Amino acid sequence: MVLRQASDFAQLSVLIKQAGLLERRRGYYYVRVGVNLAVYAGAWVAFALLGDSWWQLAVAVALAVMSTQLAFIGHDAGHKQIFSSRKWNEIFGYVHSGIVGVSYDWWVGKHSRHHANPNHEDEDPDVDISVLAFTQKQGLAKRGPLRWIAARQAYLFFPLLLLEGYALHWHSIRHSGRERYLMIANVVVYVGVVFWVLSPVYAVAFILVHQGVFGFYMGCSFAPNHKGMPVLSAGHTLDFLRKQVLTSRNVRGGWFVDILLGGLNYQIEHHLFPSMPRPHLRRAQVIVSEFCTQRGISYAQCGLFRSYGYVLKHLHEAAAPLRGKATV
Repeated sequence: MVLRQASDFAQLSVLIKQAGLLERRRGYYYVRVGVNLAVYAGAWVAFALLGDSWWQLAVAVALAVMSTQLAFIGHDAGHKQIFSSRKWNEIFGYVHSGIVGVSYDWWVGKHSRHHANPNHEDEDPDVDISVLAFTQKQGLAKRGPLRWIAARQAYLFFPLLLLEGYALHWHSIRHSGRERYLMIANVVVYVGVVFWVLSPVYAVAFILVHQGVFGFYMGCSFAPNHKGMPVLSAGHTLDFLRKQVLTSRNVRGGWFVDILLGGLNYQIEHHLFPSMPRPHLRRAQVIVSEFCTQRGISYAQCGLFRSYGYVLKHLHEAAAPLRGKATV
């Protein structure tokens, strides 16, 4: 049985390679990067031309959306999806992360640990968040204000995402090593430009909207992927294929959701084949889902809003002991 399970991923890999789904799609990425940078630059031109106006809040929203789209390219580069060359992937990764103000080195290290042990309460940094509890054990370990927040985390989850952008910038500066000065320069230049063009009230409003929507969008893009799926602990016996599939969730929705979530809606396929170019994930989904069905492996997939429902339900149940309501 163990030998059969160990060979499952090898068999799936053969099917994926035969379909040519690990081959690079540089043309796709050149177009995507070009469009992203053009729209992002256009938004900053609009910012300069509008001057001191409440219409700048619309520009802030546009910049937040494009900042997230740029971050998706940085994510793909970090997984070596764009080029075969590590050097060119890193160049694209550093450029996009630098524009967004998120450390490429820090993120790659953190994200690699997540991919190695998704939803593992001791090994996955994405389930080690100070203000949230993903298991009842984590909830009971909270103290002071963090305990109060965790007890109400299902209600506070979306408001807390408005702070995610600031958290990403802070962690990038704090943990980025050689990139630290670039991250600090990014913040200084950004704040300086905003306050140079806008009066203080408009400038503060612009920054709050820009960074709030950026964090909200980023959080809403990553949350459906694993939250509400089984949380693993030390001693689990799952092989690689089952560990990745059973802890991940796909999100349906067609081409619009593909663009909206940067391909992260195919989370199962992405976790099985992290270097697979984004435009191939949709085709891989058909192969992987059929493969899992044939072997009786649960394959989680639902709509976007339903996925958020599962996230909130899980957070509410994990915090039950903190509200004096133990769960079965």
